[in-house]
Order: sequence, then C-alpha cells, then structure tokens
Amino acid sequence: MTTPLVGQGSRSDWTAAMLSAQDAIQLPEVQAMLRRLADFHLGVFMPHSHDERTGDFRSLPDDAIQVESGLTVSFRPADVISQQAPRFLPVGWMWRAGAVAPVAACEMVSDENPGDAARVVKHKM
Repeated sequence: MTTPLVGQGSRSDWTAAMLSAQDAIQLPEVQAMLRRLADFHLGVFMPHSHDERTGDFRSLPDDAIQVESGLTVSFRPADVISQQAPRFLPVGWMWRAGAVAPVAACEMVSDENPGDAARVVKHKM
C-alpha cells in the first residue's frame, strides 16, 4: 500500500527528521505499526511547528507542545502546559528522552450546571 503525499510542496527546506518521517510512512513496518495502533483508535502524525514569519514547516522543538484552543493551533512551552495538566487533554505523544511525552494537546473547559453536581468537560471553543 502506498500513501499519497498530497500538497507537500518543496521539501528542500525540511529538516532531516521531517523528511525521514514523511518517507517512513511508506515502509511496511511503519504501516504494520499503524494497523496495530488502529486497534486502539490511534494514528500517527508528524510533530511539527511552523515558522511564524513564513509559515514554513519546522521540527517541533523538544520544549514545545502543539496546543489547540478555541479551534486555533499554537505552540507553547511544554513546562507551562504541564503545570496546567487538568486544563489540557493530551492528544499526541512521542518517545522523548526514554519516555512517552505529550506533543499535542487540546484545551478543555468545565461547565458546572447550577443545581447539578455533574461537570461537563468539553473542548474550548
């Protein structure tokens, strides 16, 4: 099975890690891992950020997390997000420094219904 590389544009300014990630999705062993992850409703993604001026792809820095909040994506310091763990739901992980580390998160909000003990937690809009 091959995976189409849609809209990739010029890869000439991509980092070696990003090129490796894009090429690896074609490998049978990576596709086998993806099939296994699908059993758990998980997938794979290429952790990345963007140059603030040009929008070009950049490797996600080790000290950053991609955060979706109010349907907007930003890149924030990992230590700041980890200090607010109840507010952020991890949705992407990778292996870093010998352990699983979150690299993407969605900001969540709690709605407390007056007169109701139940709390509703949902994505921040």
